[in-house]
Amino acid sequence: MAEAWLGLGANMENPPVQLEEAISRLNAHGEVEITARSSTLVNPPWGKTDQNLFHNLVLAVKTSLLPEELLAICLEIETQMGRVRREKWGPRLIDIDLIAYERLEIEGQRLTLPHPHAHQRIFVMSPLREIAPATARWIAERAEAAERARPRST
Repeated sequence: MAEAWLGLGANMENPPVQLEEAISRLNAHGEVEITARSSTLVNPPWGKTDQNLFHNLVLAVKTSLLPEELLAICLEIETQMGRVRREKWGPRLIDIDLIAYERLEIEGQRLTLPHPHAHQRIFVMSPLREIAPATARWIAERAEAAERARPRST
């Protein structure tokens, strides 16, 4: 079984209830086992800031699913719970992001691993450090190495 980390967030209606429902739906899936859960952070939105505070947490899971299959399950749960994607970084009834899957590095149309913005988001990195410090360190070090390797304009 592979280990993966999921970031959950919500800022519409009743975020604590939505987070619990998403966790329950993930846990009910036969090929996803939740092995750790961070505390919940309540924080300002990222990207589009004129909206309600977000409630965020990170889960560690064990799964027999491939990364793309795990992402599909996350998106399916979002849809089942009523999420409608209207605007980038807009309000969310529920959001389930695949943050990392083992130490895989993937850049594709539907999936980039680790999550391309994880290292920039305190609401991902802080709860990730709480339950998986080595994974948080790997994501941060990858981002730092990529920044150092980026050509500088003169």
